Amino acid sequence: MYALISPDKTQLPPGAVVSIPGTWQDYCALRDSRGDGSIPRIKYRQGEILLMSPLPRHGREAHLISRMVESLLDSQQRDFEAFTPITMELPEEGGIEPDYCFYIDNLSASLGKDRMDWSVDPPPDLVIEIDVTTYTAAEDYWPYRVPEVWLLKHSGLQIYAWSEVGYQLRSSSRFFPELNLSSLVSTLLQSALEKGSGRALREWRRSLPVDLDVE
Repeated sequence: MYALISPDKTQLPPGAVVSIPGTWQDYCALRDSRGDGSIPRIKYRQGEILLMSPLPRHGREAHLISRMVESLLDSQQRDFEAFTPITMELPEEGGIEPDYCFYIDNLSASLGKDRMDWSVDPPPDLVIEIDVTTYTAAEDYWPYRVPEVWLLKHSGLQIYAWSEVGYQLRSSSRFFPELNLSSLVSTLLQSALEKGSGRALREWRRSLPVDLDVE
């Protein structure tokens, strides 16, 4: 498959990442040209439009990590809301499409809403991105003030916390401070490659410690 990018049709070969100069209006035209589809992924930041066509690995790993987060929150009896796909936009400033996002502390702000106004509504508490093609950086989420961003790269899971001066790399998550998430993710992904996602998730859930409940 060859790459084609136009206001009428956009297609990219799997795994391709394309960066082109463009305005906010150009970004909106490309986004709208997808119709109800979610591929290719489209991002806008400061006069630049990035497009990415994910590989199958991308979707598998996003699914596994999101299920892991859901299982951990369930084990703590914590309520949450999760979204995928979702588009986050601040007109003229940025547009991005996280692989998965969770409302946890800000759960009440997301309940019953079909659309979010990112200029006034609270952001997701946690965003998950699979970055096998160097398409995403934690700083892309800084304008939205997303408290925590997880990036899964070739080197493993990286956890970033929002601050006034930018995202700071952390060794643990604010939501699961007692866990070595990097190790847990690595083990789960390897198990899924060997046994399949369904079996890997079942075995991983059975291995959860019993003392994860929060007061």
